[in-house]
Amino acid sequence: MAITGLGHTGLWVYDLPTMRDFYERVMGLTVTDEDDDLGIVFFSARPDEEHHEFVLQKGRTSAIGEKQQHQISWRVASLDDIRAFHRLFKQENIDVQQEVTHGNALGIYFFDPEGNRNEVYLRVEKDVRQPFRKSIDFGLEPEQIYAEADRLLADGGSAYQPVQ
Repeated sequence: MAITGLGHTGLWVYDLPTMRDFYERVMGLTVTDEDDDLGIVFFSARPDEEHHEFVLQKGRTSAIGEKQQHQISWRVASLDDIRAFHRLFKQENIDVQQEVTHGNALGIYFFDPEGNRNEVYLRVEKDVRQPFRKSIDFGLEPEQIYAEADRLLADGGSAYQPVQ
């Protein structure tokens, strides 16, 4: 018996329409099912392969700002995807916590409308001891981003750069 991966995760929410819009329109997830009476929406990034990877349901009892989970991380396929999210988050005035290199990944930490921390990330084929987190600017050109990530990794210094 072994766990082969994460099946899905879910959040209790106050404002289901706002949260649905965020995860459907901004994050690009597909709604695969919903039940208005139960106040629940199921989402998938790969609806042809997986019915749902993410669920939202009305019923949150903790105050916005109180920690519910560490983060929800969404894997993307390319640096162009990361850069597109960088532009979209600016356009949508989404609260971005930090743009980073982890040495083995490039990512953007951000908050959804109810303050839940998310990350979009691109896996980089490097074996880097964690935690390693250094700020990087995804507004740069792709070759500059990769060069800066390599420089930050080679530089070492403090391997963990918290949010300023």
